Amino acid sequence: MGALRDELEAFAAEVFAPLRRSDQQDKGASYLRGLLLDGRRKSMQPMAERLGIDHQRLQQFISSSTWPVEEVRSRLADRAVRALEPHAWVVDDTGFPKDGTGSPGVARQYSGTLGKVGNCQVGVSVHAVTDTTSCPLNWRLFLPASWDPDHAADPAEVAFTARRRARCRIPEREGHRPKWRLAVEMIDELATWDLTPPVVVADAGYGDNAHFRAALDERHLPWIVQVKGLATAHPLNAVTHQPPYGGLGPRPKPRYRTRPLSLAEHVRTAGREAARTVTWRRGSRDQLTSAFVALRVRLAGRRPRLEPDGTLPACWLIAQWPPDLPEPSHYWVSSLPEDTPVEELVRLAKIRWRIEHDYRELKTALGLDHFEGRSWTGWHRHVTLVTAAHLFVTLTRSRPKVLARA
Repeated sequence: MGALRDELEAFAAEVFAPLRRSDQQDKGASYLRGLLLDGRRKSMQPMAERLGIDHQRLQQFISSSTWPVEEVRSRLADRAVRALEPHAWVVDDTGFPKDGTGSPGVARQYSGTLGKVGNCQVGVSVHAVTDTTSCPLNWRLFLPASWDPDHAADPAEVAFTARRRARCRIPEREGHRPKWRLAVEMIDELATWDLTPPVVVADAGYGDNAHFRAALDERHLPWIVQVKGLATAHPLNAVTHQPPYGGLGPRPKPRYRTRPLSLAEHVRTAGREAARTVTWRRGSRDQLTSAFVALRVRLAGRRPRLEPDGTLPACWLIAQWPPDLPEPSHYWVSSLPEDTPVEELVRLAKIRWRIEHDYRELKTALGLDHFEGRSWTGWHRHVTLVTAAHLFVTLTRSRPKVLARA
């Protein structure tokens, strides 16, 4: 830290420039320094002790001071995109295990961190990603239905929910929304900062949701998302027919005569002879290589989006089918152009691995899940400042001459 003091001060000055008061800028720089210093806990009191300051300064800065978290976050996102030149943006979420029921958004819900249902918060995030590095761009705290009075069953539950929200100072406009919608809202917010993804990547928790894919299509954003093999599609050469008009009511739309097949059935029909071996990156020990089948299909499902002529849009189906397995192990679908090389499809489908690296470093080294406050604003400020610390570490790694000098 001593060797990087000048770089950190310049970085903090840029990040906290939107804070109009010098004392807020100083506190922001102190909080950032506290996150970067050694120490197991990155909650406010241990950080303040390591910094040699009163922890009330940090508490007031995070919980009650007035400063624009969105403006700080926009600066971080812009700096990250300019520095990383990402190949994709990845949407994901992570759990924050909690004791008690006082933290905003806490509930018994599934957490990938725990690998099961547990008492936790869940944060949704969007990350800029390359094959070798990544950094968060935006965050939202997921509010379960139990935190939304519009989902309460009776007046007593409405009153209880209102009290919980008031204690956590949750804005009235914030209610329960599915995680995919939070992801789309973040992408929209990033667009207001003049940032657009080259392609959006997500796991099956988002990819299986047709509303999420449709929202990306409406914004003309390309995507490649993991899905389950039970999802259905028509073959590329399937044709529609126009039912005759009976003269009453609206004219019937074109429809397919055949039923759609599951993605797994499409891949089994193509067979192993359609698979090709692809290497997508180098792992810690060796090249990561497997066999993949890539097909063009027309995704079906309930209320699918139709082209003007009544046909379903064509898209890519990619299936990983390791030679030692009787069935494919993973499936992805993608709106990327028809001439996209299979190697590029596989590389982008697999690029999500960087996010697990992000979450691990954000939590174990930078205190992402160490926030002990119970305010909505405090949580969003903490994750923003942890993102700043992560970006500083990422930028420092990209400057080997700085590390050599240290």
